[in-house]
Amino acid sequence: MTTNVSLRIGMLSFAHMHAASYANSLCQIPGVEIVGIFDDNAERGKEQAANFETEFFADADTLLDSGLDAVIICSENVKHRPMVEQAAGRVKAILCEKPIATTVEDAQAIIDVCAQTDTKLQIAFPVRFSPAMQQLKQILDSGQLGRIFSAKCTNHGYLPGGWFVQKEMSGGGAVIDHTVHVIDVLRWFWGAEVTEVYAEVGHSLVYPDLGIDDAGLLSFQLSNGIYGTLDTSWSRPSSYLTWGDVKIEVLGDKGMIRSNAFNQQLTVASNKVGKSRWVGWGSDIDFGLIQDFVAMVREDRAPSITGYDGLKAMEVALAAYESARTGRPVKIDD
Repeated sequence: MTTNVSLRIGMLSFAHMHAASYANSLCQIPGVEIVGIFDDNAERGKEQAANFETEFFADADTLLDSGLDAVIICSENVKHRPMVEQAAGRVKAILCEKPIATTVEDAQAIIDVCAQTDTKLQIAFPVRFSPAMQQLKQILDSGQLGRIFSAKCTNHGYLPGGWFVQKEMSGGGAVIDHTVHVIDVLRWFWGAEVTEVYAEVGHSLVYPDLGIDDAGLLSFQLSNGIYGTLDTSWSRPSSYLTWGDVKIEVLGDKGMIRSNAFNQQLTVASNKVGKSRWVGWGSDIDFGLIQDFVAMVREDRAPSITGYDGLKAMEVALAAYESARTGRPVKIDD
């Protein structure tokens, strides 16, 4: 792997909370330059440009014409398609925040324009870079658990607010926000697709008058016969340490294993802060994602997480909404 190749990367929007983490990760990789930041919210964009000691661009085209190798898109979900279409063919690679889009049509358009312009497209699913999830995949690949029967999953987080609770910008609430992370990991584990979904979705269940789904319970079947459940919500307090609590319990005929993607912290009890707190240690999954993206661009290899991966994960969330609307299971072509 060549590590001394200088890469020029631009950031398109800081609307998503992960953008600052991705930018910080870029700053830690030798030979990577954040050329500039475009944001249609000028105040936010200027603030972040100052934070990362780079230039703010009021116009995305000007940034895209500045000789970039790649861009990272962290806009509101509905803006992913127009931003990808604007950047495709003008950079070598695009990292697009999840979910890839809010409709199958938009997701497919994103995939198509990148293919037509020979632009590498990677979707931001950082949970794949959790050491706990990587170890679980190794155990599953080894066959130690034997025949797998089920996967019991959770992904709970805090209410992000802002455009996340505006359906016209986000495409949905907690269900689309958190389902895609877990489904992507399960697809990665087994190379299998979700073929049927039944879901109950709660609107304003945790937060009265929220006006969008803040909780959901999914039951689903994978093409390899494994049965799964996912409890997803925005039910954690705003002080919660992480954006989610991705946990997976896998049951096989030779054993059972539980894995927690974020279980890398010490519990510290200190009178100085008034109560016990978690102090993180170990790996940063966002940094792992960005390292992988930078390596992909430098090595000119295929993305490890493709647009198709993004599409298939999003389809499950959309099927969950449809199931909740109709009260019936929804089948998905695999």
